[in-house]
Amino acid sequence: MRLIGLAIILSASLTLTSLAAEGQQAGKVYRVGILNPGHEPPPYSAISYYGPFRQSLADSGYIEGRNVSFAYRWGGGDFRILPALAIELVRVGVDVLFAVSTPAIRALMGATTTIPIVVVSVLDPIDAGMVASLARPGGNITGVSGRVIELNEKLLELLKESKPSVSRVAVFGHPTAVGRDRQGMEAAARRLRVQLQFLEVTSLKGLDEAFESAAKARAEGLVLLPTELFAFNERRIAGLALERRLPTIFWRSQFAEAGGLMAYGPDDVYALQRAGALVARILAGARPSDLPVEQVDRFRLVLNLKTAKALGLTIPPTILLRADQVIE
Repeated sequence: MRLIGLAIILSASLTLTSLAAEGQQAGKVYRVGILNPGHEPPPYSAISYYGPFRQSLADSGYIEGRNVSFAYRWGGGDFRILPALAIELVRVGVDVLFAVSTPAIRALMGATTTIPIVVVSVLDPIDAGMVASLARPGGNITGVSGRVIELNEKLLELLKESKPSVSRVAVFGHPTAVGRDRQGMEAAARRLRVQLQFLEVTSLKGLDEAFESAAKARAEGLVLLPTELFAFNERRIAGLALERRLPTIFWRSQFAEAGGLMAYGPDDVYALQRAGALVARILAGARPSDLPVEQVDRFRLVLNLKTAKALGLTIPPTILLRADQVIE
């Protein structure tokens, strides 16, 4: 009887210890560090912009105020301070880091090789040196790639379809982007019977100069290559394009919302949702080295009919019917 009683006591003790351990783990509040090169508050608040990301985490059981918190650091448009902000996030003790822009991603890469990093990148993660391969990232980074081969050719095609008479199109981009995408775009331009003018832009001053050069060359349309400078100055670019009466297309849907004519590219809401799911898996114990980098296979076409009207442009029904969002 004493042995049985002792066994019962030991069993109960082990059960209580196990429950206490589980309760401690269940009571843990994970911290996710988010680095953003933009301003605080950004044009879209942190909660609304990162809403799909946060909701994806919540769908996986990680709810702010209960078992997860978010530490934001904003660059204020100054990429030079991002490395210091990345180090600061590492020091405050985060469980996972997250970034959606190349300068922020590189800053996080320089700050840690051990804390898991989840990214949303418009670059090829392999070419950018972020991962060893898409299937087996191999390090502390995984995420979602929005890099799409021939995306810029598609932008040119949509611009031509929206204004069939266009014959001269300016292309703005960082020198790296211009060098990478020039050959493919020139092939598409020959097929569409469009003459391209490539202009390298690395600063806001250079942006103003590029618009001057495009005007002198009598450009009738404008394609913006994926560039951080453009992504953080969409409203300004949209205003300059309207002032110059240049129908303009960019890959980010926010460009059309900021007053640009058209946007076509990977669905950023879906990309944020997938990134949130990856963060949830890491918080649950998965290693980023074992989580394949996902590639966005959903795209959105957004049209701003207010801008089209101001430009005196009638968008063909073929494009209107394909649009995922029409701003009126």
